[in-house]
Amino acid sequence: MDWLFYAGIFAALAWAYLMLFHWGFWRADQFLPIVKGKVTNWPSVVAVIPARNEADVIERTLKSVAAQDYPGKFSVILVNDSSTDDTEKIAKSTKGPVTVINAPPLEPGWAGKLWALNTGVGKAPGNTHFFWFTDADIEHDQGVLKGLVEAALLGKRDMVSQMVMLHCKSFIERAFVPAFIFFFQMLYPFRAANSQQSGRAAAAGGCVLITRYYLERIGGLEAIKDALIDDCTMARKVKYSRGRIWVGLGVNSRSVRPYTLPDFWMTVVRTAYTQLKLSIFLLIGTVLAMGLIFAGPPALVLLGLYLDGHQFLMLGVWAWLAMVALYWPTLKLYRLPPFWGLVLPVIALLYQMMTIHSAARHWFGRGGHWKGRHYDFGEK
Repeated sequence: MDWLFYAGIFAALAWAYLMLFHWGFWRADQFLPIVKGKVTNWPSVVAVIPARNEADVIERTLKSVAAQDYPGKFSVILVNDSSTDDTEKIAKSTKGPVTVINAPPLEPGWAGKLWALNTGVGKAPGNTHFFWFTDADIEHDQGVLKGLVEAALLGKRDMVSQMVMLHCKSFIERAFVPAFIFFFQMLYPFRAANSQQSGRAAAAGGCVLITRYYLERIGGLEAIKDALIDDCTMARKVKYSRGRIWVGLGVNSRSVRPYTLPDFWMTVVRTAYTQLKLSIFLLIGTVLAMGLIFAGPPALVLLGLYLDGHQFLMLGVWAWLAMVALYWPTLKLYRLPPFWGLVLPVIALLYQMMTIHSAARHWFGRGGHWKGRHYDFGEK
């Protein structure tokens, strides 16, 4: 039984480390900073929205982008990416500074979203200072763009992005969405990404503001054209080019598309193995580590109760309570009770299954599938 005791020690120490170190990722406290000063000269901004078969949500989201309360010159380019529904028709009927264009046929080597974004960037005026990349299923409050630009200008940042509030109403969404945010911050600690002393970089692709200067400095979107995790790849290139980035949580922007279990499952499967650099060794390590860290504590509690082993029980209770405590700020963000922290081990197990499924799809030549397209390239 010694190996079980050592596994328990590992799980307890892991949660102690995550609680005390790892950039305090679990605090979920990175929101757009309140910066001193006042913007007197508002630069021009062009919003670029890639849209592929978004007829069910495009009117609502496009209206929210077009209605931004922005003092400077602002326009919106919606790129219809070979939609087969009424996306283009609905978008053209939207009032406001909106231009609807059609993306050319997808060129080999490009991810669809990046191809559409690149098409929109190419149609923007040459004097555009900022590009605002936002997804077609995200609704923004009127002051979002103004806040992003203020944070960029007054904070001297070259790229600013927000993890928008995901749709979280159904049972499935309550189970998976907060966990997704928690795991994303664990993988990409926002405080580390926002620090110039750290080499880590991250972004949230649903809401990204970037200067034209730095977009061109990193080689434009063509430099990341085959990146399936395009947001973090872009952030990494900006930071490695001595640019300053900021990423955080956005409560004033939200996804309006509900998730079913198959929808969410395939969203994770699409990029999970890519995040592991398509490495079987990283896959094995990740699955084992997640098993010990998340499933270990409740297993130790049950084992301690069954064997009347106080050492197992104490280790399990400590690690499980630490898990619940660290998950609580994210649950609070989504207005969910602490109870969901108790079932995080089960949710983590399902995420492990998604990761293994993602790897299996790559092994059988079915990885990188999204919206009717299949990509056979990996991450840069």
